[in-house]
Amino acid sequence: MRPVTQYLLGANVVIYALQQLSGDWLLIHFALWPLGEFPVQGVDFSVGFEPWQIVTYSFLHGNFQHIFFNMFALYMFGSGVESYLGSKRFLGLYFASVISAAVTQLIVVSASGDVAPTLGASGGVFGLLLAFGWLFPRSRVTLIFPPIPMPAWLFVTLYGLVELASGVFGTQVGVAHFAHLGGMVGAFILLQIWGRQRNPG
Repeated sequence: MRPVTQYLLGANVVIYALQQLSGDWLLIHFALWPLGEFPVQGVDFSVGFEPWQIVTYSFLHGNFQHIFFNMFALYMFGSGVESYLGSKRFLGLYFASVISAAVTQLIVVSASGDVAPTLGASGGVFGLLLAFGWLFPRSRVTLIFPPIPMPAWLFVTLYGLVELASGVFGTQVGVAHFAHLGGMVGAFILLQIWGRQRNPG
């Protein structure tokens, strides 16, 4: 694996381990909360949006399955994108996706009135997924289930459409589908700015 991909994997795993030791403390202070202040039962303070949360939420995960699939996708797609873009641009693209996902989610929850926190690396992962399909459109990708091989551009397109439909129709309650799409949009905008010129990091 390329170095930044390794560091991101390591950081996510370490912080997930800390979550298991700290109870809800990390979730309360570093998950992405909606704009405003919301009381917490059993304590004498409120939670709400803080600027650092647009990055820190991406290192928190709800359970083992959540972090496993995010890290598996980071492992699968991260090194290829990092090798192509270089480590500096790869890191920039990842966090641009994380931030654009957070902004999208804040807009969505503000409109819906949902006060649940958002957490997980999915925004950054979906940005990498978009980048992989954009940079390596003819690479073959095989789904876990069903095991159907397809070109990367088709895989990314179908995945994006599924996320859009899931967000619009409200399937898979508790999954931030629009945040995933926001991560893809952030990556797409940055790739357009950079063009497809290779820049070793």
